[in-house]
Amino acid sequence: MYRPVDMSVWLLRISILVLIVAAIGIAVVPLLVMLNLLQGGSGFGLCPGGIEACEVPYTTPLEFLLILTLSMFVVVLMIRLVVRLSRRVQSDTYAIKETTRRT
Repeated sequence: MYRPVDMSVWLLRISILVLIVAAIGIAVVPLLVMLNLLQGGSGFGLCPGGIEACEVPYTTPLEFLLILTLSMFVVVLMIRLVVRLSRRVQSDTYAIKETTRRT
């Protein structure tokens, strides 16, 4: 049977996985949009008439870069924090198991 500490470790691992997938998504989605635009598509709705008819961009390139950089920074920071928390919970679990064996 799982104890609450063991379950929290699994939840932390799942949250790390979700954050890693989010980081990959932040990195891949702009590439997919650019590829779609270069192949004559609408850039997933950013330029409905294609790149030739797109006179006013949805965002300026600098603003787009800033949004992507900040969001990637926040996701990486959250990954680091959750990994630290996970290690601390695991080390506390190990310490609790060791003290209960000795008594």
